[in-house]
Amino acid sequence: MTSVAAECSTDPATGSALDAGVRVHADDRRHVWHPFTQMQEHLALPALAIASGQGGWLTDTEGRVYLDGNASVWTNVHGHHDPDLDAALLDQLGRVAHSTMLGLTHAPGAELAAELTRLAPPGLDRVFFSDNGAGAVEVALKMSFQYWQLTGRPEKSGVIGLAGGYHGDTFGAMSVGDSGFFHARFRPWCFPATHFPAPLCREWDGRVRQADATASLDALRVLLAARADRTACLILEPSVQGAAGMRLQPPGFVREVAALCRAHGVHLILDEVFVAFGRLGPLLVCAEEAVTPDFLCLAKGLTGGYLPLAATLAREEIFSAFLGSYASGRAFYHGHTFTGNPLAAAVALANLRKLRSLDAAGTLRGRLACFGRLLDQTFSSHPRVRELRQRGFAAALDLAPSRDSAEGFPAGRRTGLQVCLRARDHGLLLRPLGDSLLLVPPLCLDESELGELVHRTALALDDVLPS
Repeated sequence: MTSVAAECSTDPATGSALDAGVRVHADDRRHVWHPFTQMQEHLALPALAIASGQGGWLTDTEGRVYLDGNASVWTNVHGHHDPDLDAALLDQLGRVAHSTMLGLTHAPGAELAAELTRLAPPGLDRVFFSDNGAGAVEVALKMSFQYWQLTGRPEKSGVIGLAGGYHGDTFGAMSVGDSGFFHARFRPWCFPATHFPAPLCREWDGRVRQADATASLDALRVLLAARADRTACLILEPSVQGAAGMRLQPPGFVREVAALCRAHGVHLILDEVFVAFGRLGPLLVCAEEAVTPDFLCLAKGLTGGYLPLAATLAREEIFSAFLGSYASGRAFYHGHTFTGNPLAAAVALANLRKLRSLDAAGTLRGRLACFGRLLDQTFSSHPRVRELRQRGFAAALDLAPSRDSAEGFPAGRRTGLQVCLRARDHGLLLRPLGDSLLLVPPLCLDESELGELVHRTALALDDVLPS
């Protein structure tokens, strides 16, 4: 492999003979610090730079084509270079690229807010825009804390989360999460939160194979009985905990949690940053579950994977508590420079229109049923897959020396990464979570492309871990 020094021996700024791909790699290796990446390991691996995309496929600077098996980190919905989303973006670009929402408004932002309230369950009538999922969670937490202060209950400042929860990497989001090694070293700077155990659920091919929420809900009842008078809110990712390895919850679990929160006067925050907008089938999990939370956090698929945008939806009665004179100090002092960016809002509106159409036609249901069936046929009995979990367009394959191994592979072996690197040779981009392979395709993949995703994953797995 070409060394960093060799790649950088000619200065790109002087009009070098380096081709575009080599220049990208040289600049990247010299200057970029990648997220969630051990850079020493990254610099020793083969470089890959993406140049373009079409549908569910990405092309690198060398002209090689790859199936986007993780939806560009769980965001892409209708595919890359989608003509309808492109047209919405270009149309808005011809009007205004950005105008603040601090004291002003604009048509795409106002229309998107109204559309999101129509999509959400009844009662979520107010929308606060931000830039990413962690930001949406921070907004919900701060709104809950301030609400209890404004209504004469400042002692209600605690937070309950679900074990294994991941809500982002800002300090408030880290505080309420339970993501182990992701956030462990920052715990001394986080505020305390309490977590109750996650339920047990195994599902694929649309069938729940094993489910038990009894211990989880019993633990929550005990917590609420003891702490509700000091607890502001409870936060969880409904249906699927993505960063925990696609850990599933049984149907009805979210309704039970919501009922307990209502009974004990504790706000419910649903973090649908990952699971919304068709990822699991329904456009919103809470609407499918007939649950109206106090706060709903949205991001990732909101713009179809095009631009950063997030939203926190809140109940009208919560919004009303913040009203008063300027001198009252009741206003919510929080904001983002690019809050409700018009370009992102315009693309989000086009994305939601397409999603509604696909949902009404049953297209998403057909594709996710196909995905589950293919996974079941290929991996449910695979000798190197200890467990398969899948709901909608989200799946995890836990790798192990054998199906009944009590222990996984040594961490230093980096088995999951090796399978993902091998997948590139088969024209597939995946990203592991330890030794779990996460398959999160764009929703635009047809049955043939879903077949390619599963087939190429199996090829890579068998290359690295032959039976």
